[in-house]
Amino acid sequence: MINFKDFNLNESMLKSLKLMNFDVPTEVQEKVIPLALSGDDIIVKAQTGSGKTAAFAIPIIENLIANENAVQALVLTPTRELAVQVQETFSTLGVYKKIKTVAVYGKQPMSIQKNQLSQRVHIVVGTPGRTLDHIEKGNLDISSVKYLIIDEADEMLNMGFIDEVENIIKKVPKLRQTLMFSATLSYEIKELINKYMFSPKLIELTPETLTVAKINQKYYEIDENLKYNLLEDLIKTEDITKAILFCRTKKNVAYLASRMRVSSYSVTEIHGDMLQNDRLSALKAFKEDKFQFIVATDVAARGIDVNNVSHVFNYDIPLELEAYVHRIGRTGRAGSSGEAITFVTRYEDKFLKAIEEFINMKIPQGIHPSKEEVLNAPKKEFKPSVAKINNKSSDIIKIHINGGKKKKIRRGDIVASLIHSGGVPADDIGVIDIFDTYSYVDILNGSGKKLLSMHPEINLKGKSIKIQRAKK
Repeated sequence: MINFKDFNLNESMLKSLKLMNFDVPTEVQEKVIPLALSGDDIIVKAQTGSGKTAAFAIPIIENLIANENAVQALVLTPTRELAVQVQETFSTLGVYKKIKTVAVYGKQPMSIQKNQLSQRVHIVVGTPGRTLDHIEKGNLDISSVKYLIIDEADEMLNMGFIDEVENIIKKVPKLRQTLMFSATLSYEIKELINKYMFSPKLIELTPETLTVAKINQKYYEIDENLKYNLLEDLIKTEDITKAILFCRTKKNVAYLASRMRVSSYSVTEIHGDMLQNDRLSALKAFKEDKFQFIVATDVAARGIDVNNVSHVFNYDIPLELEAYVHRIGRTGRAGSSGEAITFVTRYEDKFLKAIEEFINMKIPQGIHPSKEEVLNAPKKEFKPSVAKINNKSSDIIKIHINGGKKKKIRRGDIVASLIHSGGVPADDIGVIDIFDTYSYVDILNGSGKKLLSMHPEINLKGKSIKIQRAKK
């Protein structure tokens, strides 16, 4: 069996993979990573991208030059949700190499993204329209891009983005490596391949056999802001012994778990930013019935192997098709049946239809519990959390520095201050973001906790500046 170490990856990458609980590469990673590391243009034809983000993120980060202050990789995605998800994967995998990734997409102010792009940035992930806007306005310099990734090319074609994609390709340097991922290779996509890719290697993946027969699946149409209300109604009316709730991002995991704790549910969480020991402790407590609910991202959920899970909630519908099968397969184990419930917002119908095509069945729509059903449901005692789990990784801490551009603070000033005034080893200073009146710094390898305990202030450009742990 191939291990990630067999790819001769840098120690910083292997450390990041351990942080994300990645042990053995998936099929797409096994086939893509060696070719991508060698510099080949690649086309990946697959119905899903299970593990595909890491398949291109790992070699791109491995080949990037960290001390080069320029955007070296550009990733195009069809939706803002996928852009955020890809950006999070890059940020986690690149944390020890100090790689900075920014996501740009619509429905977020251009000014915020312009400010982010003015920082030291190595990788930009974006939707085609917003990415092109930033390029044409001079906010995004792509003259140093060495790697171009076109993710879900067929979906971008279906959404009418193909012209913007081609326009961006024309502006990217010709001497580059191009990776394209697509479920189908239509005439229009083949035209892009023939025009803009150099002797690409084709990788075709066959979807794995689906085993969802013993799982009762249903979905609920719901507005985003009403999801939690529906969840509480279902918890009251469904016969739940143990449940896993899946979210797309670690931010959503933290938010949902926090809200459930406020509601006095017995809940823990796992996500890719936690140390492996913390994840294992949370999983152990869940298996031992110390928690009734666990909230997780797809990446962190690989180690969840519990036989008595009665329900899986797709609180956020997955964007990758195989992820749906992996998620709901956490219930219905050891010969028992299980319930899989998916929340679908008004803009997510296409993801539901894609899932139905993939599993070759129509998922029935659930009927929202009535007020009477909720009021008349048997009263349930949800035991409080009897175990306290350290859900925050003490290995990586983001600190807030009370000073920024208006005080003419630069990256070098912060590095020098942290080393000389704060006693932080140079190798433990991660990504630095400098804004007008404040700055953020990732402190790695546990040095952040020591810094904050010993130095409430640091000497920055001859002045004592307050520092503290950054709030979410």
